[in-house]
Amino acid sequence: MISIVDYGAGNVASVANALETLNETFTITSNEVEICKADKIIFPGVGEASFAVRQLHKLNLFSMMRMIGKPMLGICLGMQLLCESSKEGSVACLGLFPSTAEKFDETKTKVPHMGWNTVTAKPGCKLFSGIPENSFFYFANSYYVPVGDYTAATAENGILFTAALERGNYYGVQFHPEKSADAGLKLLENFITLC
Repeated sequence: MISIVDYGAGNVASVANALETLNETFTITSNEVEICKADKIIFPGVGEASFAVRQLHKLNLFSMMRMIGKPMLGICLGMQLLCESSKEGSVACLGLFPSTAEKFDETKTKVPHMGWNTVTAKPGCKLFSGIPENSFFYFANSYYVPVGDYTAATAENGILFTAALERGNYYGVQFHPEKSADAGLKLLENFITLC
């Protein structure tokens, strides 16, 4: 069973539609017990980081999300919330990746970074298994995670930045796989079956 975490700051409907396309069984929930029962967790996110963190605390999900240890996929803001902190609202996040989300420099590139962009994955990355190199994915972000030790894929928007993270059971993608056509569906399928 897959749980989509519904904490009032994620586009759960689009993710649910993608999972229905893949004929996967899932729940949409903000209930800690239901999330803990899941085999896999999808953690979507849209909007502002400090608001999203407040929502996690309000629903008593913050500590559980930090400690659950099950395979988890953070999407867009959800990926940034898996990091130590975000400069968007100067907020402490879940701390599962030792990174800080930073804002793109508006003097050097268009902000927000919006639309289709190629992604280059590192060899052997499970999320991108069977996905052609330099496939296009759909992005909508003003903040990004710098390239670091746990970067599994990169994209470019004025600078090279992290398009995907991987550390143990924790995965994150800056783009929206649920809005990225066949490549995005394949990535979700890979998370469900390989990770």
